[in-house]
Amino acid sequence: MSAPAGPGRVRARVRALARGALAGRVRRIAPVVVPCLLAIADAVLVNGFELALELGVSVVASAALLLRRRFPLLVFLFTLPGLYIGYIWFAPMIGLYTLAARRPGRVRLGICAVLLIAAHFLPYPISDFEPTHYRENTLVLIDACVTSAAPITMGLLVRTRRELAVRVEDLTRSLRREDRLLADRVKTTERARLAREMHDVVAHQVSLISLQAGAVQVSTEDEAARAGARTIRELSVRTLEELRHMVGVLRADGGDAAEAHGLAPQPDLEELPRLIEMSALDVTYEGDVVAGAGGAKTVERAAFRTVQEALTNVRKHAPGARVRVRVGAGGSGESESLCVEIRNGPPDESATAPALPGGGHGLVGLRERAQSLGGTLEARHTAEGGFVVRAEFPYGVTPNGAG
Repeated sequence: MSAPAGPGRVRARVRALARGALAGRVRRIAPVVVPCLLAIADAVLVNGFELALELGVSVVASAALLLRRRFPLLVFLFTLPGLYIGYIWFAPMIGLYTLAARRPGRVRLGICAVLLIAAHFLPYPISDFEPTHYRENTLVLIDACVTSAAPITMGLLVRTRRELAVRVEDLTRSLRREDRLLADRVKTTERARLAREMHDVVAHQVSLISLQAGAVQVSTEDEAARAGARTIRELSVRTLEELRHMVGVLRADGGDAAEAHGLAPQPDLEELPRLIEMSALDVTYEGDVVAGAGGAKTVERAAFRTVQEALTNVRKHAPGARVRVRVGAGGSGESESLCVEIRNGPPDESATAPALPGGGHGLVGLRERAQSLGGTLEARHTAEGGFVVRAEFPYGVTPNGAG
């Protein structure tokens, strides 16, 4: 526990706070007061204390700069008598600069510039004006034009710089927002892809475990083994149910996303015979495509997942049915494709269907995967009471740049 602050530390903190408050007040007041003081000093230096009228008009015109931010046009007009009578420069130039920085307008600035030139060019009193002094009048006119152009240019430059700073800040916020949207899109794509992979892999393996446990439960006479098999089946069913909820959450923000890069290691057509052998179903396999011949591992993985999901659905919805799996090439030339067809007959009425939950995402995920690769997928019932799943993928070239 830290020791309480002593009186010296408290006083130091109070002084620091006071200095901070004083510095903030100075930063707010200085831009308003300093120009006014400079204009008053200019009025005193130019007119001295002998010329009462000129000095009074000049000081009043300089003091009007205190309101230049709120009323820039009126303050500038108020400083013109000081320029005409008292020959001061700071007050009208500062007023014209403020007008250009805060109330820009071509017509307004043009009229004010002409007024400043006239107040600077014409002498006081007007009877002292000598039209025949061409050289002197030309020099004074040039000086008056420069005097009016300089504050306008500076004011417009400051205003442009301020607007550019605001636009850069808006652009920075927009880029940050786009980066966040892109990151969200990437995460959404990964969630959808992960959901498909989880459903394809985990549901298939867990359903096999449940099926094997059910077989042990029916065939064994050992009560302990039967109880263990029953427990395994119950856990498998519960796992699939939890998996269904998890996949639903992952797919909630998902969308159509093409898989640009494959996951390693991933199955391909070479794994199909082993998959069919482990499925424990009556399957006839017809395959005339060599794995890797088309050069598209993403397509082979999609074909494998299609067969895997279809066999899982046969186990769940058509137990004891005969299944025919056919994988072959179709098309010619650049339109060459890979065709996958899984067709099953009606279920065996004497077979017991495993009590496995269905999430309803399997065929939807297969269709999304096929569409992301530029292919199609068809799933329908047959007239014989069975079901057929047929998918076709581009196989001649690597789709979407995936390999």
